[in-house]
Amino acid sequence: MFKSEEIEKINAYILNVKQAIDSVKTGDLEPKVKELIELARIYLDDARYYFEKKEYFTALACIAYAEGLIDSLNRLGFINIEWKPLSELMNRPKVLVTGAFEIIHPGHLYLFKKAWEKGRVYVIIARDKNFEKFKKRPPVIPEEQRRVVVENIKYVHKAVLGDENDLFKPILEIKPDVILLGPDQWIDEEYLKTELCKRELCNVEIIRLKERIGSDLYSVSNIIKKILEIHRRSGLDPSGN
Repeated sequence: MFKSEEIEKINAYILNVKQAIDSVKTGDLEPKVKELIELARIYLDDARYYFEKKEYFTALACIAYAEGLIDSLNRLGFINIEWKPLSELMNRPKVLVTGAFEIIHPGHLYLFKKAWEKGRVYVIIARDKNFEKFKKRPPVIPEEQRRVVVENIKYVHKAVLGDENDLFKPILEIKPDVILLGPDQWIDEEYLKTELCKRELCNVEIIRLKERIGSDLYSVSNIIKKILEIHRRSGLDPSGN
């Protein structure tokens, strides 16, 4: 299974080859050279297709073929390109997502994927104390377990626990370029922007996802209700005994 950083590296690899191919002026090139460039573009398209399907091994193999063709033509003097260092392409914006993430469902994965499309994803996990204060009940899953689960999602670069007393303390430590809010998150964008400016983070871009996706079970509260309903219908004790 690929980790978030490895996926980012493959994505940067694909972007590097795409930029190289797009920079080639094919007008005066020999037919055989044009044919090889077109073949490289086909491999590039295949790499992008398999990357979207999350078949990362196949995507990596395809982009390696594309790079090999283009780099060979470059070294033989048929074309003239300059490769960018992958480190430059991987210097992506820090995108921050926050939440409780009590029971992970596809709605959460959609949020993380959208964040990953914009940059390197950092997640702040709500503390048990703050969760209980806000939700008026203790969390089903304790904070450290929730953090470990989220950090092992492939889109996530790093997950940290929030601060029990200061909402903004971990944000100041991460210094994000973008904060991505879910469609149902309670915090108001203008309030968040104002508070960030007070802490010298005025340049943070705040984006809210507009749409919810999925069914009723793309909601933690509905998942819990469904579990309790199944227990009641089965005549089981909610404790599992």
